[in-house]
Amino acid sequence: MPGTLLRRATVIDGTGAPRRTADVLLRGGRIAQIAPPGSLTAVEGAGVEEAAGLVLAPGFIDMHAHSDLAVLADPEHIAKIGQGVTCEVIGQDGIGYAPVDERIAGAVRRQIAGWNGQPGLELDWRDMAGFLDRLSYGTATNTAVLVPQGNLRLLTVGAADRPAGAAELADMRRILDESLAAGAVGMSSGLTYAPGMYADTAELTALCEIVAAHGGFFAPHTRSYGAGALEAYAEVIGIARETGCALHLAHATLNFPSNAGAAPRFLEMVDQALADGVDITMDSYPYLPGATTLVALLPSWIAAGGVDALRDRLAAGRDRDALVRALDVDGCDGFHGERADWSRIQISGVGDPALRALVGRTIADIAQETGEAPVDAVIRILLADDLATGVLMHIGHEENVQAIMRHPMHTGGSDGILVGDRPHPRSWGAFPRYLARYVRDLGVLSLEEAIRHLSGTPARRLRLHERGLVREGWIADLVLFDPERIQDRATFEHPRRIADGIRAVWVGGELAVEEGRRTGSLSGKSLRATDEGTR
Repeated sequence: MPGTLLRRATVIDGTGAPRRTADVLLRGGRIAQIAPPGSLTAVEGAGVEEAAGLVLAPGFIDMHAHSDLAVLADPEHIAKIGQGVTCEVIGQDGIGYAPVDERIAGAVRRQIAGWNGQPGLELDWRDMAGFLDRLSYGTATNTAVLVPQGNLRLLTVGAADRPAGAAELADMRRILDESLAAGAVGMSSGLTYAPGMYADTAELTALCEIVAAHGGFFAPHTRSYGAGALEAYAEVIGIARETGCALHLAHATLNFPSNAGAAPRFLEMVDQALADGVDITMDSYPYLPGATTLVALLPSWIAAGGVDALRDRLAAGRDRDALVRALDVDGCDGFHGERADWSRIQISGVGDPALRALVGRTIADIAQETGEAPVDAVIRILLADDLATGVLMHIGHEENVQAIMRHPMHTGGSDGILVGDRPHPRSWGAFPRYLARYVRDLGVLSLEEAIRHLSGTPARRLRLHERGLVREGWIADLVLFDPERIQDRATFEHPRRIADGIRAVWVGGELAVEEGRRTGSLSGKSLRATDEGTR
């Protein structure tokens, strides 16, 4: 059986253990043998790779990906596989493509077009089982899928801003139970996005009881990353404490001026919960700006009733003064409780090509040029672009980023949006940036510890079976890179550049990337919780 022999590789196995030099034989989709350097000879038909000076690590796991349609519509998927990512967690932020029905499928596609675009891809599934089947046809990366809590609301309550009734909550719990039984790994929420934001703590608690019963995890986009961030984290930690549900804090960060230097208070809260036995992990991206859709910054009340009702309200103009108060004077939930600083909100992508001249410009600049108030510019752009506009938010703090990534329960998540003219460079560069800027250049983490954050720790959270470590007999999801050369090249001006220094990437033992070029291999699949089990 042909394979690959890697000679004298520097093995960093994903546990945090010290590096070691070894010969590694890949065969039959697995790591067949790890032996002292120079001790293995090539077996018949096996290729030989001289790997002296190169690091062999487990493939990176992107714990917060927005590749839900990209993994199906773009077989090359070089943005992620080219970073050394071999597994992505999708279904994030409480809105996704399964479960859906005929009533909500189109509305979901429109609502998150700013995240995933509108590729000419038929959504030929409705339930979670069908989506997982579709992801198993062969993709560039492996995928693990979360059940979006907003979908559960749309399927039962609809888009209304009100508490769920008893029967509706029972239906949500049933659909969630079915989706987890099909192989979803947990539940996501988008508590600053409609309709997920309309759920109260009691509703989330009732849903997390089902997640806990399946051994899954709750991955909340919390109610605020700004003025109410610590209270928002306290809410979801309390839910995990009450239900026994594992908690994974999505894109854990503290942004906006109000949170400068606040990471120690957040981490103290996390550490106390861990000491009390609450099972918590978190992910973050190694950048200061964030990214979302422009429509997501609006207050929750204007989105009640769904995307068509939202468009009608914006077009009618009756709520214009109330929007000004909510965004520019009081601060609102869509803007994380902060008053809008439109000079920090930059257009990153549009759905309508006729609007491309806006890309790269801030809302403040656009409004100044046209002589209109920023809120009026926002309304005009959203109506012209059918709500599909993407934005960058320049709101982060370096000291918070570094403090959070040092935490032992930290994992890597790109939060990468792949569509738009100038998407956030984290979509193409997050994982090499961890290893270049924060390991090699700044020394925030050792290389061994960083690899653990990007592979072993997330694999344990996902309960992956025989994946996430460099270990004999385990599945060969691997990345081979030069630690002196690895470097993210994606920038805010040129966000679609492939990283330097990655020699090769294997998914399930098949060579997927060689010297920055795709091989055409599609050996990825959906990693169902029902198949993976617990280590």
